[in-house]
Formats: sequence, C-alpha cells, structure tokens
Amino acid sequence: MSQSKIQHQLLLLASVDHLISRPVGKLVPVSTLEAESTAFTALDCFDQPLRHSGCLLLEIDGHFELLRDDGPRLSQAAIGEPRFINEFTDGPLKQALSALSPLRKLLPVGSGTRQQIHLAFVDGEGKTHCRARLMSFASESGRKLSLVELQSIRGYGKSLQQLRAHIERIGCTPVSCAALYKQLFPTLASYDPKPDIAITDSETAFDAANKIIASCLPIMRANEAGIIADHDTEFLHDYRIQLRKIRSVLSLFKGVYDQSQTADLKTRFSALAAPTGRLRDLDVYLLERDSYHDFLPESLHGGLDALLDLISAERAAEQEKLSRHLRSAAYKREVNRLSKLFKQRKDLVGGPNAGQSAHDYACERIWQHYRKVHKAALLIGPDTPDEQVHDLRIRCKKLRYLIEFFSPVFSKPALNKLLKPLKRLQDNLGLFNDYSVQQESLHAFLQKTGGKDGPDLAIAQSVGALIAVLHGRQLEERTKALASLARFNRPDVQQTFSDLFQPRKDNT
Repeated sequence: MSQSKIQHQLLLLASVDHLISRPVGKLVPVSTLEAESTAFTALDCFDQPLRHSGCLLLEIDGHFELLRDDGPRLSQAAIGEPRFINEFTDGPLKQALSALSPLRKLLPVGSGTRQQIHLAFVDGEGKTHCRARLMSFASESGRKLSLVELQSIRGYGKSLQQLRAHIERIGCTPVSCAALYKQLFPTLASYDPKPDIAITDSETAFDAANKIIASCLPIMRANEAGIIADHDTEFLHDYRIQLRKIRSVLSLFKGVYDQSQTADLKTRFSALAAPTGRLRDLDVYLLERDSYHDFLPESLHGGLDALLDLISAERAAEQEKLSRHLRSAAYKREVNRLSKLFKQRKDLVGGPNAGQSAHDYACERIWQHYRKVHKAALLIGPDTPDEQVHDLRIRCKKLRYLIEFFSPVFSKPALNKLLKPLKRLQDNLGLFNDYSVQQESLHAFLQKTGGKDGPDLAIAQSVGALIAVLHGRQLEERTKALASLARFNRPDVQQTFSDLFQPRKDNT
C-alpha cells in the first residue's frame, strides 16, 4: 500500500478550474468535491502570537487545523471548547502551540466558510502519482481566496515536481500565513504593546515625553473591551502597564512639563489607575492557584480551596465594578480628553527643561538614577529590612523605565549590556516583594475569615501554612537578589554606565 507524505505548500490559486480540468503531462486530475461549505472560525490571542509566528489556527467541523509557514498542516479533534493552551488535549497540534502564553485566551479574529476539493492525479493505468487539496475560503467580510496543498506519494517524486511546476505556470504564488490574515481579515488591527517610538538626538525632552505618552494611550484603550468582557487577565495587566509608563514619564521627566500641569496630569492618571488595583491583586492570587496547591500537603487543600473560592467571589464583584467604570460616560469623557490633549499637544505647557535635547536630558536623568541605585545596592545585605529592599526595587524600576524610554538615542548593544543584569535584579526584587505582599494580604484574609471551627478554621490552617512557605520563598529570593546585585555592580557594568551617561563635567 502506497504511503503518502504531506508536502505542505500554501499557494495563492489563480485558476481553480484550470487545475481541476486539465491534465498535467500524462496525469489526469480526478476530483472529489465536498458536498457543502463548512463554517470556520480563525483563532488567535489578542496580541496575535500566531499571526506573528507564521501560523493560522482554524476551528472547523469539530477539528482544529493549523496552517504553518514552516511545516505541514496539523489537525486535531476539538474536544470541548479549549481556549487556553493548557485546555487542549495532548497531540501534535498542542505541541505546535506550546509557545502560547497560558495566560492568554484564544479569541475569534475572523470567520467564514471553506469548501474543499480533493484531487488525485492518475496515469493511464489508474495509479495515483500525487494529490492536491484545494481550499476555497470566503470570509465574513466578503473576501475570497483559494489555496492548494500538495501531497506526494512515495516513489513518484518527479510527478509532484511536475505538478508544482504546472501550478506555478497557471498563476499560483507562495503565500505566507501573515498574508492570509490580510487577505481574509483586512480590517483586523495588529496589536503591539511595545511599539518602537522614534526619538532622535535632535528632539527635545518635551517632544520625547509627548511621544511616549501619546503612544501609551491607544494601547491602554485597546485593552478596555477585553477587560470588560473578562477574556483573560492580561488585558488588565497590559492596561495597567501603559498607565504605569505614563505616570513614570510624569514623575521621572522632571521640569519637562509646567509644574501645575504635571501635578494635574499626575492626579488624573492616578485616578484612572486607582480602580484597577484590587482586581489585579486578586488576579495574581488566582493565577498562583496551582503553585499554592504544590506548596501545601493535600490535607490542607480543602482550606486553601475555600480561601480561593472567597477570592474568586470577591474578584467577580471587583471585575463587574471595574467593567461598569470603564463603560461609564465619565470615564470615556476623561480618557477622550487626555487622548486629545496628547494628540493635538497645543494645550501642553513645557517646563524649564522642556527644550533640552533628548540625549542630554536622558544622560542627566539616567546617570542621577543610576548613582542612587548603585549607592542603595551597596547597603543591601542578608539582614537589610524589607522596606529598604522594596525601596531599591522601586529605584531599579525607575532606572529601567528611563533607559527604555530613551533607548532610541543610544547604542542598542551597550544598553543591552546594562539592561540584562538590571532586569535580572529587578525580577529577583519583584519576586521578593510579591512574596512579602502576599504574606501581608493573607494575614488580612485571616482577620476577615477568623473563627474557631468549621470552614474558617480550615482556611486559617491552610493560610498559616502558606504564609510559612511564602516566607521561606522570600528568604530564598533575597539570596538570589544579593547575587544579582553583585552582577549589577560589576566594574564593567559601572564603566558602561559611566561611558554612556556620565556628564563629562561630573568627575565625582
């Protein structure tokens, strides 16, 4: 029995009738048309990792099909309605999608219908030399295209080459999955949470600040619908990151805006961030559900589950509250005003440092913050109070934001040499802080659910054990942070900071 091997090739088909009806050399096409068109839904996460990696995922006729630029088409039965990668059953398709974030939900990016024609190219003795699968797509937007996928049969490689040359002659051209997105779903916008911001040496600090904030606002707003729909927790996370960047610009770009306008903008953006904090805290606890179960023996899982149920109930209430806020007329009015302010810029007022060049201003601010971080880092040891470690974490975050904001005006390799140890240090300090905050919050939960018997006692036992585990993890992270501090304070890193940012007049 002949064995076949898929030779996956995406081609834009200019003439379906020609391929179906005309022979290829001595091979005659025999076609089988599927009786009906089948509805399909194309899926991707909001940040479109499949689109960017050259893949198109279709849910169609009880199956998932994955078209790929770099490999054969994959198919797998859709058991249930998996929308997160960890909900898929094990198989080749799940393996191919393994790079997807477990936190991001697969969402519909477009839909339509597909009809298939299966072609067998046979010789005069009725032997099949090769096959082709024609796929005709019609999207909801009215866009249509046809693709052909070639399939070889062992022992007939020359026939496949002949067929490939034939379809090229009749007008077929290779097409990538990214091009398929554009063809089928032309109105689908691309989402980039970290767009390149063009800042040049000749621009002023005022121009740079305006550009950064103006780039953050539409990204922030793009996440509103996902927060309201509660698709996944990353919508709120990305929303908060953009607000944090905006507030960091207002805080770190000293003297770039008029003092009274800076104070006003800080107040307004802080007011936007305030309603999001509690929901994000609760999200973090629930995202740690599996880790918490791993931390505790099974005998304490009952109390832990009861606690997580309480957190889930509070989260549902907070999510609904934030959803109402984002849908409110007052919120929309305020965000529209701020967006207009930074888009038109005519009402923005510069401060005493507004006219300074972006490069010189960046050097001044980054050098100042680096020296503060360097001095604070030298004071951190095994017995340093938590508050002092937290203060260093905040200083590191400010320094990293400054470097990233002004990265376009500096050498990328040199910045990477600085950012790598800084990011590692920030990660360690961030985990140290997270473990500390989680312990404090769990203590607060204990006070809310206090009791001597029943479910509250089980919760108290589980929370007490969890706090002990988190404290141990925090101590481990302190040790790791000390090692990261040593790497960050290496002489070569210090020298790179000095070479890039130290003003020549500053010899101290």
